[in-house]
Amino acid sequence: MESHQLPELVPEESVAESEVVELPLRDRPVVGMPDLITDLPGLKDACNKLAKGSGPIAIDAERASGYKYSQRAYLIQIHRKDGGLHLIDPIPFKVEDFGQLNEILQSCQTIIHASTQDLPCLREIGLNPSSLFDTELGARIAGMAKVGLGPLTEELLGFRLAKEHSAVDWSIRPLHQDWLTYAALDVDVLLDLRDAVEAKLIESNKLDWVTEEFAAILASPTPQPKPDRWKKTSGIHKVKRPDQLAIVRELWRVRDEIGREKDIAGGRILSEHAIVAAAATVPKNINELKGISAFTRQPPELLKKWWDAIAIASTNPEFKTKGPTSDAPPTQMRVWREREPLAYARLTHAKARLKEVAEANSLPVENMAPPEVVRKLCWYAPLTDLAQVELALAKAGARAWQIQLIATTLAQIQFETEPLEAEVVAAEEVEAAQSELGREG
Repeated sequence: MESHQLPELVPEESVAESEVVELPLRDRPVVGMPDLITDLPGLKDACNKLAKGSGPIAIDAERASGYKYSQRAYLIQIHRKDGGLHLIDPIPFKVEDFGQLNEILQSCQTIIHASTQDLPCLREIGLNPSSLFDTELGARIAGMAKVGLGPLTEELLGFRLAKEHSAVDWSIRPLHQDWLTYAALDVDVLLDLRDAVEAKLIESNKLDWVTEEFAAILASPTPQPKPDRWKKTSGIHKVKRPDQLAIVRELWRVRDEIGREKDIAGGRILSEHAIVAAAATVPKNINELKGISAFTRQPPELLKKWWDAIAIASTNPEFKTKGPTSDAPPTQMRVWREREPLAYARLTHAKARLKEVAEANSLPVENMAPPEVVRKLCWYAPLTDLAQVELALAKAGARAWQIQLIATTLAQIQFETEPLEAEVVAAEEVEAAQSELGREG
């Protein structure tokens, strides 16, 4: 009798694991590694080569966030087809030295990944793009789930980037060669990534939407520091009394002054954990302050500054702890519930329905309907018709494509009077999580 052997059964998860293929790693720019430009002849040569190139220019900047108070650029990376890849140390140069480079940038489209992060430091050295393509924002609006440079490159271009130096101190000189290689890779991929993101946008009929967004970014002034930033101190939810909040306020203020003067990130001068610990303890003299573990090793001159700040707080415990009066809608849902119940009802319905619209259009809801715009529309008296809603959205800063998507929905919720319980619960959960992180909602 002929025997028939049954095939060996392989678990589904094993099959799935065997089919996972690791993407190839790109650890050096395809166009090769350039020398770091540190002098005017080198900068002029780079500009001449870029001017002879064609198409858009990819640009990126490295800052020393977490190490320095300022957000200045410590490295500029530029890449253009047939124009080469160039790494520029901006520190030796004056703003006027970048005049030729700025003219070249303004003659074509500039590609930046997450442009709102880099534009301020580029503008600080005199680089002002006049046409923009933001690969990160474009990918968001295209509906892609992961929009970081690494994940986006993997999904759209099919290879991995070496990304191990993202949090280094770029103010260090000389810059390490492996850091420069990492930085060069950021712009090495941007030309191809731009085309791939644009193809996704065309496929989903969203190219006109991002064109509006890019123009709005370029037209927006550089954001100014928000008032009362001390209220965002991590862990501030652990202190409640006015005298404790005043200590947080004054320690934060003095730390900010020192950081600005010495160009050192605040967390490297005094941690936010230390600020909250001092506020929770309310020390009665400098020795009690020194007894708090976070202050034990502080230099005497700094310890005196911290104690002086606490002394000021003790004489002004109520001073500005609540911040200036503002007509702007509050950000915390519980404030809406307590102060304006009808506005709160409108907001809960708006959030629920806008989420549905965003999902139908494969968009992050915050890009389709900016939260501050929605809050402005829901906070004030109901608007009677669609035309009024459209006008109010435009005045609040919504773009034409956003108005087209959300105006009808927001007009429909204007006379809701009962809040949606699901949105109430969701808002409370979010605010609880934010409180744990020490941030205001």
